[in-house]
This record gives sequence, structure tokens and C-alpha cells, in this order.
Amino acid sequence: MADYDVVIIGAGAAGLHCAAHAARRGRRVLVLDHAKQAGKKILISGGGRCNFTNLYASPENYLSANPHFCKSALSRYSQWDFIGLVSDYGIAYHEKTLGQLFCDDSAKDIVRMLLAECDKYGARVQLRTEVTAVTHDATNGYTIETQRGDTRQTLYSDKLVVACGGLSMPKLGATPLGYQLAEQFGHRIQPVSAALVPLTLQPHDKQALEELSGVSLPITASANDGFFREAMLFTHRGVSGPAILQISSYWRPGESVELNLCPDTDVAEWLKQQQQQSPKAQLATVLQQLLPKRVAQRLQAWQGWPQQGNLADLSHSQIERIASFLNRWPLKPNGSEGYRTAEVTLGGVDVNQISSKTMESQLQPGLYFIGEVLDVTGWLGGYNFQWAWSSGYACGEGV
Repeated sequence: MADYDVVIIGAGAAGLHCAAHAARRGRRVLVLDHAKQAGKKILISGGGRCNFTNLYASPENYLSANPHFCKSALSRYSQWDFIGLVSDYGIAYHEKTLGQLFCDDSAKDIVRMLLAECDKYGARVQLRTEVTAVTHDATNGYTIETQRGDTRQTLYSDKLVVACGGLSMPKLGATPLGYQLAEQFGHRIQPVSAALVPLTLQPHDKQALEELSGVSLPITASANDGFFREAMLFTHRGVSGPAILQISSYWRPGESVELNLCPDTDVAEWLKQQQQQSPKAQLATVLQQLLPKRVAQRLQAWQGWPQQGNLADLSHSQIERIASFLNRWPLKPNGSEGYRTAEVTLGGVDVNQISSKTMESQLQPGLYFIGEVLDVTGWLGGYNFQWAWSSGYACGEGV
């Protein structure tokens, strides 16, 4: 007889939520994690206050090679279900921008809640435990070899849930174990890359713009099918801020990102109006009505826009050149800051080989994948946590 009905690898958001729901249904559940504490990514998220879901979470907020896959889980365990759980535990929260919900006090409240749910239904959580090998046979089910300090342990389980995340934030212990287990049992992996990540600039752009580090402004950013209107932040290495993190999931190396630095203004028409109304004004002066002063000054010098003379002296072609840059800056990043600062991993276990109802492998009975390890990537703003809760629930109800 197996030691457990269900062993879950990964004591993060998806794994803990799955464990509680599986145990609630009477399953003997063990959660394994190599970290010293559960929910490490939860604890640092949202500046330590955990953006635990989004009021507007829907399938349209997720990227996947199969965009329909996430619909079932999201509909069966929605943001309202998780908000209800948070409320049951008396955790105070507030909405920031764009439907993002944060704890009033600390992300620790969410981790304590998840662990309390596991404890309530009898799911065990075992930390500081490294999974060294997994095999399967008809007699024993899944055999999981583990190492805990100097102690080796062999566990047997009828079912195995892979909830050990992607490659983002290696300082928190991210490893490719989830992808390795998937490939071991015949699964395809959609190409993975860092997502929700700052972008770095080409050397010549970096040199020109690094003095703007720390300055932010509202913009729109677009690439491929992505379009976001939020803030951009200049950094020492490139650009960041919500607009850039969002568009990084859509951008591909070698491509450009189109930035509109004046999203509420048709700059060409506006400059022509200013030319009529204030012909003796300086270009530098009027640009500061549209942009932060430091940004206006730096762009004017960098792009070689006229430094002397009045607005009346600007030619039609000069106006068009200035407007084209401010409304349609084709920024070609040098790359991204990579997994070190990425919030999530784009790509992952191919969902076309996974049941959208139960998260079970269609190739290997009793093997399940949930959370970030799957090829389902949410927008910035609580969407990835919601996928963890939804996929964890679907699996917990199915194992």
C-alpha cells in the first residue's frame, strides 16, 4: 500500500492550495519542498503584501500556445472564490490600480492561511527536502526518492502533482525540476523565457538614457498582440515599470517595442497648435508640458531636436520627426534582465497534453501539473496567483 494517496512537489501557491483541497476530500497528502519555508514567492510578492488576485481576472489575461486551456479552471475557481477564502480568515485587503488586490498587512497572512487550510484537513508539508528521482510502476505507483540533510527517504504515492514552478527568481530556489519530470514522462515543453521582466537597452541607447534612471512617466507600450497603458520607469540598465513588465511577455528578442510617450496627445497636431498660439516659445519649454522636465531635456539633446530658435522656426518635417518619436518610439531592446528579476516564466509544459479539467497528464496516469510549470502565463497584477489557485483547485478536486 502506498504511503500517500498524493505527493505534491512544491510548497508554493499552487501546491499548498491543491494540498488543502485534496486533503479535504479525504486524500492522504504530502507536500515536499527543498526550501526552508513554504510560499517563499508569495512572501516577497507585491512588496511583501502579496497581490493575491485581480478583480478582473479572465482567460483573456493569460498567454499560452492553447489560450482556451485555462478557461475551465478559471471558471470553476474564480477570483471571487479565493477572495471568499481570504475573507473567511479575516485577512484585510485593499484594491490598488486596475483591480489588483493586496493584503493590508503582510503576505505572511496568505501563507499562514494556506498552511492553516492544509493543517485543518491533514495535509502534511515537509520542507528542506530535495527530490532526487521519480519513477513509476504498476505495483508501487510513484516512487519518490528524497534527500533531507543526510537522510535519504523513499516515498510511495498513487498520484504525483508537479507544482514546483518555473525558472524565475532563482535566488528563491527555482530549478528546472518540473520540466525535467515532464520530459521524463514524455511531455513536450513549450519554449521558456523570462516574462514580466525589465528590458535592457542597446549600449548606445543606454549611454544616452541612463541619466534618467529613477524617472517614470505614463505611456502605452505595444508589441505583437500586446498593448498596455501604464507607467514606464527608466533604470540604470534600461526600462522597467508596469508597462514594460507587461509588454515583455509579448516581446521577442530582435524585435522592437513601440512606445507612445504622450498617449493622450497627437504631438504633431499639438505642436502645430502651439506654433500658432505661442510662436515665440522655446521647444524645450513646451515639451515640458508633455513630459517630465528631465525626460524632455534629455530626449531633445539625444535626438538632435532644435535647441535654439522659436516654435515659429520649426519646419513641418521637424515637427513630424519630433512627433513620430514621441508617439511611436520604436525601442529595440538589447534583451531582458532574465530570470534573475523575472516575476514568472513564459512557456512550460505543453497544455495540449494535459486535462484542462483535472490537470492530469494525458500521457501518464496519476501525474498532474499545476501553476507556473504549465504553459499558462498571466499578466502582471495578481493574475498568476489566480492561476495558481484555480489550477490547484482543479487538481485538488481531481486527484
